Amino acid sequence: MDEDPTMVLAPWTGPIPDDHPDANFLVDVATYSLADPVATLSRLSGSVGVPVGSLARYVLAKWVTAGSDSLLEAGPTALDRMRALIAAAEETGTDAARLAAWEGMVEQVSWLAHGVDDPVGTYPEGGGDPSTVDADQD
Repeated sequence: MDEDPTMVLAPWTGPIPDDHPDANFLVDVATYSLADPVATLSRLSGSVGVPVGSLARYVLAKWVTAGSDSLLEAGPTALDRMRALIAAAEETGTDAARLAAWEGMVEQVSWLAHGVDDPVGTYPEGGGDPSTVDADQD
C-alpha cells in the first residue's frame, strides 16, 4: 500500500430497516458509534507514548482478527466437531436431536476449558492457579 488510509470516525445511527438480515449488527454499530473512542485513545496515548492513530489502527486490527484468534485458540478440529453436532441436529430437526447437540456442545466446551478450569491438574509441572501465586516470588 502506497499511502496509509485516512478515515473519518463519524457516528452512524441508521436508518435500520426492520427486515435487514444484519439488523442486530447495525443496532450494535449505531449504539457504539455514539461513544467517542478518541477520548480514551488520547488518554492511553499520553500514558504509553503511542500515537492515537497507531492505537486506533491496533484496536481495529485486533477486533477484525478476533475471529481468527478464537479459531486458533480453539482449533479447527474443535470447531468442526461443534459444527457437526449442530448440522446433525438441524438435519434431524427434532427437539431431542437439538438437546443431544446441546449436550455435545457442553462436553466440547468443558473439554476446551479444562486447562483453564484446572490448570494445576492439567499442567502439574508448569501450570498453576494464578490466584495462589505468592506476590513476593519472582
